[in-house]
Amino acid sequence: MSDTPPESPADFDAMTRDIAEVPAVEVIVTVAVNLMSAAAVKLGLTDEGDKYKDLDEARKLVHALAGLLDASATEISSFHAAPLRDGLKSLQLAFREASLVADEPGQGPGEKYTGPVYGQ
Repeated sequence: MSDTPPESPADFDAMTRDIAEVPAVEVIVTVAVNLMSAAAVKLGLTDEGDKYKDLDEARKLVHALAGLLDASATEISSFHAAPLRDGLKSLQLAFREASLVADEPGQGPGEKYTGPVYGQ
């Protein structure tokens, strides 16, 4: 049994107030950065390298990131969207490099939303 007491309704109300004060752009960007970070780990791009590498999981994360950016690009302004798109493209290229069997152009993770991604 846990020593942590269950959250009281007052705690939930405080969390709701905190979230209510956060602008939507910050929530979207935070989620995008979390997806990017998780994808980088699953692609083996961290200091631990291949320890956490899982291309199936990476594909899902990159695809979700591309969908989020596609859906929210007009809402978050190019100031926020441009660096996120650059990060997405870097992850898509890293996925291509890490894959033993290359996806057809336009079939890689997130390319449904971004169009085909080719090497530099």
